[in-house]
Amino acid sequence: MHPHLHTKDNRGCEDVMRALDECHAEGFIHKLFGNCNKFKTEVNKCLRAERLERTARNREEAKKKREKTLAIWKEIDDNS
Repeated sequence: MHPHLHTKDNRGCEDVMRALDECHAEGFIHKLFGNCNKFKTEVNKCLRAERLERTARNREEAKKKREKTLAIWKEIDDNS
């Protein structure tokens, strides 16, 4: 399973998502015989890469916020 495909976080995967949507539009039998599997795999790879990039970016932002918080607490302790 994958998350909702067409969101602001998945802008880099629009081409492969469009290809998957087009494949699914060809009908149930087409999907049944696995003709869309390669597109599904590509979507999963792309979404994973997007998620890893977003996670790394969030981790760095959290680290900066934590350092700032610790600096403020140190300043408060030094002035107390």
